[in-house]
Amino acid sequence: MSETKAAIGATTGSRLGDEIVSRINQLGAISETAEHLARIFLSPEHRTAADLLMSWMKDAGMAAHLDAIGNVCGRYEGERPGLPCLMLGSHYDTVRDAGKWDGPLGVITAIACVADLDRRGVQLPFAIEVVGFADEEGVRFASTLLGSRAVAGTFDESVLNARDANGLTLREAMVRFGLDPDHIGAAARTRRELHAYVELHIEQGPVLEQQNLPVGVVTAISGATRLAANLTGMAGHAGTVPMAMRRDALAGAAECIGAVEEFCKADSAGLVGTVGAITALPGATNVIPGKVSFTLDIRAPTDAHRKLAVADIVRRIEAIAKRRELSLQIDVTHENRTVPCAPWLKAQVAEAVAAEGFGVLELPSGAGHDGMAMIDIADVAMLFVRCRGGISHNPAEHVEPADADSGARVLLRLIENFRPREAGGTT
Repeated sequence: MSETKAAIGATTGSRLGDEIVSRINQLGAISETAEHLARIFLSPEHRTAADLLMSWMKDAGMAAHLDAIGNVCGRYEGERPGLPCLMLGSHYDTVRDAGKWDGPLGVITAIACVADLDRRGVQLPFAIEVVGFADEEGVRFASTLLGSRAVAGTFDESVLNARDANGLTLREAMVRFGLDPDHIGAAARTRRELHAYVELHIEQGPVLEQQNLPVGVVTAISGATRLAANLTGMAGHAGTVPMAMRRDALAGAAECIGAVEEFCKADSAGLVGTVGAITALPGATNVIPGKVSFTLDIRAPTDAHRKLAVADIVRRIEAIAKRRELSLQIDVTHENRTVPCAPWLKAQVAEAVAAEGFGVLELPSGAGHDGMAMIDIADVAMLFVRCRGGISHNPAEHVEPADADSGARVLLRLIENFRPREAGGTT
């Protein structure tokens, strides 16, 4: 691409921020209730949001449709029809009592960038596809990445029998929505159809704000291991059992939790550990807890690092339980692999960031994203946009208009200067 063309892209990108924020607000108004934002997979709000996104895609010069799982898909042709695409996207479902930006920012920014290309009559030597994935959060059926797994061809059909809180199966919900659960395979794409998948997303953390940068280049989507731990001691009267003779399951759990925090804090390579839920029984003020269950969520930028950390943490918990004469059961309940961003593609994201005049900061994503599914059919990369206070999954989630604009300018520059791997990208 010529320097003139690149400069035009940067200039026109500067007016995208206001449009993006306006649309974020419009989409954020589509919710189960006016008090709390909730836009759940296969709900009436999902359909309303899908229709709105498709209208914006069509206005941007794309052909748009709802695919077999409920993803919103738009396509902007290249210099000739049928070329492989650069796929952009994120999700448009939410958690309950959500913020407006998690997911939709990536979809709306991608649409805005395509609209800018269309306004200027720019066609590229590849197509651009924008996908709003229907279910990334997994709120309704407790199974995440359903939209992107369908596109990647890895959808697990056993999930069709999963039930929501009202007892409705996914299969039944799809039929009510107007989709055919026996044809989910029609949403699947192949590797030869995609040059790459790139997702713009709010950081959901405080690093960019701490570094005073509007955008960041993601190195990897951290894998996660989740465990359920159960410690069993002996319940007893709070006033009659001497301290030295107690087998207090809650005190043991507290020591275990402290050990997890201490271990993860001492790690300088991105390891994080969280105990997110704890239950003590019998749960009475004057009774020594006899049984405690708690969860563990361990994440790291590489699988090897995470697995070694999990093994070490489990050994520490086992040692605490043995010393305190508590029985222990600990089980893995969830495991997701780490997804590295492709070096050749990450380098192009970094080039776009630098060309827009920003410092290039590389950082891992501790949260999961649709790229974790898309890696099965395409190289992936991510661009983070700063969010205020690092707050996400919360109504206080917020992106400043100037930062939304910065993210759009970087993404637009990346699109216009994109070099498919087979045309000169490096490994």
